Amino acid sequence: MGLKVICTTSRSCALELENNFSYYNDQMVSVYLDNSFVFETNKNVISLFDLKPSTKYQIKVGNDEITVQTKEETVCLNVLDFIPLNQEDHFVTNAFQAAIMSCPKNGCVYVPKGTYYVQPLFLKSDMTLYLEKGAVIKGDIERTNYAVLPGLVSNKKTGYEINLGTWEGDEVASFASLISGLYVENVTICGEGEINGNATNGDWYQNHRVKRIAYRPFNLFFNRSNNIICHGITSCNSPSWNVHPYFSKNLSFIDMKITNIPSMPTTDGLDPDTCFNVNIIGNYFSVGDDCIAIKSGQIDFAKKYHTPCKQIIIRNCLMEHGHGGVVFGSESSGGIEDVYVSKCIFNKTDRGLRIKTRRGRGRYGIIDNVNFENIIMDDVLTPFVVNMYYNMGPAGGHEEYVWTKEKLPVDERTPYIGKFHFKNMKCLNTSYSAGVFLGLPEEPIKGITLENIEFTYKKDAIKGSPVMIEHSYEVLKQGLDFHYVDEVIIDNVSIKGAMTDEVLLDNVGKFIRK
Repeated sequence: MGLKVICTTSRSCALELENNFSYYNDQMVSVYLDNSFVFETNKNVISLFDLKPSTKYQIKVGNDEITVQTKEETVCLNVLDFIPLNQEDHFVTNAFQAAIMSCPKNGCVYVPKGTYYVQPLFLKSDMTLYLEKGAVIKGDIERTNYAVLPGLVSNKKTGYEINLGTWEGDEVASFASLISGLYVENVTICGEGEINGNATNGDWYQNHRVKRIAYRPFNLFFNRSNNIICHGITSCNSPSWNVHPYFSKNLSFIDMKITNIPSMPTTDGLDPDTCFNVNIIGNYFSVGDDCIAIKSGQIDFAKKYHTPCKQIIIRNCLMEHGHGGVVFGSESSGGIEDVYVSKCIFNKTDRGLRIKTRRGRGRYGIIDNVNFENIIMDDVLTPFVVNMYYNMGPAGGHEEYVWTKEKLPVDERTPYIGKFHFKNMKCLNTSYSAGVFLGLPEEPIKGITLENIEFTYKKDAIKGSPVMIEHSYEVLKQGLDFHYVDEVIIDNVSIKGAMTDEVLLDNVGKFIRK
């Protein structure tokens, strides 16, 4: 076993055990800070908080030791010092925003234990927002108290334009999120506190797909930002997606807890959208939609920007509930490339890996080079779904052009799905199907490789629809089902208890089983 540093801030650090176990270590380990016992844990990602800036610490985890130097901090501003003593209104938005705007470069805005009601807050560059354990930033429930971010603002004379608001792959007006970073860099949000959208007490879920004044806000939103760290915090009860980085790069989301009540519609966990170099490590998810959804816009958006979501690392995460564990799309027209998922647990999600695309999403980008390794899925209805007929979400999906099995001409509207490699996995207590892979007759999936994978089925499984398509169908304990795939390689794959053939092939160009 080894130990490495994956995150340091001025007041926290995160370490990762180097092993082949998924999310949890095989044993409890003791954590010491400068020879003083702190706690025991069996998690692979270990965080320490309430550290002092510009300080060197000796940390011991089990038998491994490492030295950590926290980052420099110019000044610490306590938000309590900005709240008037005689304030009667329980909203402290102005005080929080004053503290943020007063914070000098490399300074810290410190939020002590307590509950603070706010309307949207806006971060600036080169700052840390630290939430002490027990600190809760709670959102207003009245949508009319939320600022609106316009989709596009342009200067007709110069042609310059700026994109502020976004919703499901379009540049449209949306409500400002509870905490937003717009065109900022070098921002850290850390600590053991909570960002709570308070959405269950509002009307955000009534007619949730309808634009009412503007589209729904997120808990955390980063737009065209660089060098962002979110470490340790909880994001919960969001009006829509919990965390939405958008057109941003060099992002780290470490040891966070991201939750929403399962019945809350379209409340994803963490959705990197048209981003580059994203690390999602050690996080816990239990949400009302997809846990992690990687996106890159709809076709007009992709045609305009030609920017994929690329270089995504997801490691040592636990997805407890959700429609999908790691999901691509459905807004994926700009392409999604180089995704590496390892040492994760998917528990009771509807699907594990889930690719959602369809005709009309377009080929301005490709979905390619996707790798899963050392994964455990337990009680997942369908571990693998690659679906090129997805029929839900914005911009259609129910028309014949999307669902027909006839071979259509390949044009700019035709999506492209490349190669996937799945290795060293256990998919236990499956219900519907081990996996469904639906390519298009005119554009098959390029390649699926499954290596060293065990599938078992739930004893009391019930049948259901493994994929969201028009004219859906139900299955029970189905094997691996491939339609229109150029190459399928199955190496040391065990499928125990299937009620169909272990492997079902329809229009597969090359099939190899070892």
